[in-house]
Amino acid sequence: MSIPKQSRFSIVALSLAALVSCGGSSQSDTTNTIAPDVDLLVSAVPAIRWDATSYQAPAGELKIAMSNMDSVKHVLVILEGDTVVGDLELVVNKKGDYDDGVITLLPGEYRIYCSIPGHGGMDSTLTVS
Repeated sequence: MSIPKQSRFSIVALSLAALVSCGGSSQSDTTNTIAPDVDLLVSAVPAIRWDATSYQAPAGELKIAMSNMDSVKHVLVILEGDTVVGDLELVVNKKGDYDDGVITLLPGEYRIYCSIPGHGGMDSTLTVS
């Protein structure tokens, strides 16, 4: 299932509104840095987990963004099985950090994974169609 660009923008806008409503924002918060052209937004949340157990994205070139709503460092990679796909590695060091990058994915099932030792629970499904 493909999400139209306008819907993706709405999802990002709603996510930003939610982040702002949580309070404690500063100039370095993700609320000031998330680009409107992001195809997939993944957030690290407290208790060392992603904000969803599964994500969907269209096949092709994707701009993926990661925001850190947790207080520890996270490193997002895309796996196919147990193998890292491409060279996308998004790093956020502290709460409020944001990183984004581009990767090209064919249709299939992938995993969004945090490669930090001890963060193995941050392992969500990414369905690309």
